[in-house]
Amino acid sequence: MSEPHSATKVAAFYQFAALPDYRELREPLRAFCAGLTLKGSVLLAQEGINGTLAGVPKAIDALAHELAHGDMFGGRLNNLELKFSTAEAMPFGRLKVRLKKEIVTLGDAAADPTRQVGTYVDASEWNALISAPDTLLLDTRNAFEVAMGTFEGAVDPGIRSFGQFKDFAAERLDPARHRRIAMFCTGGIRCEKASAHLLARDFAEVYHLKGGILRYLEEVPEAQSRWRGECFVFDERVALGHGLQESGLRERNKDAARDE
Repeated sequence: MSEPHSATKVAAFYQFAALPDYRELREPLRAFCAGLTLKGSVLLAQEGINGTLAGVPKAIDALAHELAHGDMFGGRLNNLELKFSTAEAMPFGRLKVRLKKEIVTLGDAAADPTRQVGTYVDASEWNALISAPDTLLLDTRNAFEVAMGTFEGAVDPGIRSFGQFKDFAAERLDPARHRRIAMFCTGGIRCEKASAHLLARDFAEVYHLKGGILRYLEEVPEAQSRWRGECFVFDERVALGHGLQESGLRERNKDAARDE
């Protein structure tokens, strides 16, 4: 990935990993980020980490190195899903490091991504998978996000928050009929939980887009894209398009729950 040229670099990251000491990690992580003048939000839970932070490129690079290789997490974040983008201006007002029961809330103890998740599909292989006639394409995001943009032919679960996904699955999805499901979300984290949930309910084939919509928009040329519209992001940039460029929707009303 090429080095961003903007003065503000944004890192979106997550990993499901056993962090039984997550409460003790909060202050060291907050102090480290504050020392780098980073702004944004990080969630810590026993099941892992989820965050989006922004700052000057050198500070974001230092953060990425500490998370994956530093002493703070002791090598437990060795499979960190990490994506970089840029912003014309700082997209966050302050720094928040919060403790949560889940890093993305589903409320299903059986959905444990550290034990099982669906099959990852790279962005370069995604179009072929979702073009297959026996594949149910499922958008796992909230209704307001889907309204801004989605993949051609995707099913909108019509949920207001990700916690409602399990109700949608119980009412609308059937392991006997839906033998192959391909799901996607903004950065990949919701699909980790959603795919673990479906696998626990005996769905046979569950696939999800590795790195989420953001990775797809970064890697797949617009001429070959099956994506339509804009991708909502949870900061002041509001939405991104192909190449992870700001879409110009900064002024759109952003009244919505921050699930990811």
